[in-house]
Amino acid sequence: MTDRSRELPVTGAWRPGDPVGRRRFLSFDPGRPFVLEGGAQLRGLTVAFETWGELDPTGSNAVLVCHAVTGDSHITGRSAPGHPSPGWWEALVGPGRPLDTDRWFVVCVNVLGGCQGTTGPASEDPATGRPYGSTFPVVSVRDIVRTQAAVADHLGIGQWLAVLGGSFGGMQVLEWGVMFPERMRALVPIATTAAASAWQISFSRVGRLAVQLDPKWRGGDYYDADPGDGPHAGLSLARMIAHITYRSDAVYEAKFGRDALEQLEEFALEQRFEVEGYLDYQGEKFVRRFDANSYLRLNKAMDLHDLGRNRGGTERALRRITAPTLNLSISSDTLYPRHQQEATHALLLAGGAPSYHVTVDSPHGHDGFLIETESVGAVLEDFLTRVEKNDVETHDG
Repeated sequence: MTDRSRELPVTGAWRPGDPVGRRRFLSFDPGRPFVLEGGAQLRGLTVAFETWGELDPTGSNAVLVCHAVTGDSHITGRSAPGHPSPGWWEALVGPGRPLDTDRWFVVCVNVLGGCQGTTGPASEDPATGRPYGSTFPVVSVRDIVRTQAAVADHLGIGQWLAVLGGSFGGMQVLEWGVMFPERMRALVPIATTAAASAWQISFSRVGRLAVQLDPKWRGGDYYDADPGDGPHAGLSLARMIAHITYRSDAVYEAKFGRDALEQLEEFALEQRFEVEGYLDYQGEKFVRRFDANSYLRLNKAMDLHDLGRNRGGTERALRRITAPTLNLSISSDTLYPRHQQEATHALLLAGGAPSYHVTVDSPHGHDGFLIETESVGAVLEDFLTRVEKNDVETHDG
């Protein structure tokens, strides 16, 4: 962290009273507890979401985009009050773009346990009037999908044209297909897996420890701390670790090589290479828009992701999926490597579901699904057009 860390808020979470921006909200009946998969209960949930375009009279043109673990509902749009960062899929969503909002009604929901409008650890616990903090329970991908289904009901969407998303968002997509197989015409899981692997869980564990070992995390109850006195160092380090896994060696070498920020004439621990400065910047930027407790919960939800849990295994779970499915891979992805999407594709075909597999060639690693917008967009637009026309056949691509 830099000297500016003393200016950082203890959390980057959106809170009531902050500018709303494009957010819309769905409030759950406080009299009916929302029972989580792990057994805990939450009351009076609020779910934040954003929409673009118009829902047609039959409700048949709706597309749900599920965001990644550190994303939010703001897919597209400039930074503005309420949205400190521009949309994370700006090049793909909008009039005339691959997810054409003149044609389709696009919806994105901030996940349960997140920090940008949906109930999460930084939210007020109605039982105490204080932020949940350490008392906020662990949530699962299945819990998240149930809140998204409630938003669909609220909007009058009985069946999505498609449910799509990458990484953690792709986990949600697959759960949608298993939990609500009749509620979508197509699925597009991108750079994801049917169950988190030991490799993925290993990086998650290290990231969580980075936060939890920061003394300013205070066991999760840090919201009353003064600016600059939050768990910035731990959250920043967790982001740096994750960011390394999101890109590839080739990209790091091409962009930074061994260039130094400070002169190396006399060696000192504080001297940094360009790549170190880049990671410092990414970490500091992240703590301005995210919450440490949300990071822990959503990171754990990724580790818990397993389509086969209590369903007789992955193969049996995937047999529930009947919608045409486009499994999209990034060639250089080492965090969610291609063989995981190929395995899902093969099991879907074996179960009789129309399934496609396409690999986007990219040097950018896991983040290729966010960066290669031209290639990813072309594949998405073609597939959704064919789904719209009922022109999808089983295909091993």
